[in-house]
Amino acid sequence: MPSETASPEWTRFRAIVHGRVQGVNFRYYTCLQAERLGVVGYVRNRGDGTVEVVAEGPPQATQALLAWLHQGPPLAHVTRVEVTWLTPNREFRSFEVRY
Repeated sequence: MPSETASPEWTRFRAIVHGRVQGVNFRYYTCLQAERLGVVGYVRNRGDGTVEVVAEGPPQATQALLAWLHQGPPLAHVTRVEVTWLTPNREFRSFEVRY
C-alpha cells in the first residue's frame, strides 16, 4: 500500500471499460493488477454492461494499470476505454471491488 510519505506526485483517473467485460472476472483481475502495482481505488460493474475503475497512485503505476485495462483478463474483449484524469485526493487506502 502506498504511504503518505511517498512522492508527492500522485495521479488519479476514472475509466469506463467497454466490451465483453462483465462475467469474465474483470473486476477480480483488475484488483490483482492494482494491488501488484500499488494502486488504490475501486472497480465495479455498471448497469450498462461496462466496468468502472477509479484508481490513484504514482504516475508510472496508474499508467501501467490503465494500459492493462485496454487488454483485460484472458476472457475479456475490451473494445474501448474512456479515461478522465482527475485531481487525486488520497481518499483510498486499498483497492477494492465495489458492488
